[in-house]
Amino acid sequence: MIKRRLNFNGRVNQNSAMKTSSELKEEEVEWEMRPGGMLVQKRTDNLDIPAPNLRVRVVYGLLRYEISVNSRATFGELKKLLTAETELQPGDQSLIFRDKERENGDYLDLCGVKNRSKVILMEDPQSKERRFIEMRRNAKIEGIHRAISCVSMEVDKLAEQVSAIEKSIANGNKVPEIQITTLIEMLMRQAVKLDAISAEGNARVQKNVQGKRVQKCVETLDVLKVSNARVKPVVVTTKWETFDTPPTTSHWEFFD
Repeated sequence: MIKRRLNFNGRVNQNSAMKTSSELKEEEVEWEMRPGGMLVQKRTDNLDIPAPNLRVRVVYGLLRYEISVNSRATFGELKKLLTAETELQPGDQSLIFRDKERENGDYLDLCGVKNRSKVILMEDPQSKERRFIEMRRNAKIEGIHRAISCVSMEVDKLAEQVSAIEKSIANGNKVPEIQITTLIEMLMRQAVKLDAISAEGNARVQKNVQGKRVQKCVETLDVLKVSNARVKPVVVTTKWETFDTPPTTSHWEFFD
């Protein structure tokens, strides 16, 4: 609490004498700190009496809102109510009343806001620019994740073919070499796609995981290529069984 000393040295009437120093009065004035560091005189309203609600008309571009708010609320509290309607965060809002932008700590009633008063809502230009930059950044990240996901699905399909070839060679079946060579080329194409993706953070981790999968499949195929060359083709021969034709005899029947 800050005390202010007031000196009243005026005349009572034209014939009165000057007041002495013992007649000085001391008035106590309470101050409060508002958000933002502004020192203002504290409200002297009777807080025991409930304050009425106001219906404030808010204009936001072509949109119109009617917000019910306590008359003793601040413009900062009004911004919080508008967030639910406009999806604009309080820090991105600017409230104009009577051609003047109001601070968050300004009280509605002390600024002259009454029932059905009009308040203009504007989006802060800097916040709009920040949001645009954030949208572009999110779109870029989403595109990177989508590209890595496409590569991951292709690698899944190729990995299944690698497993099938590995199982076939393990069973002693020779696989055409062109099949292995083609599969290696397809995997290397996916590796080139991954190298072209510029990723950071979590996307970079996913990119490295897929890169290691491609490398492992290629190394497996290189080993299988050597093992496949050692597999001897199985020659299938057919052995035919011959049967002797039984002699045929004709029996003639005679009729009288």
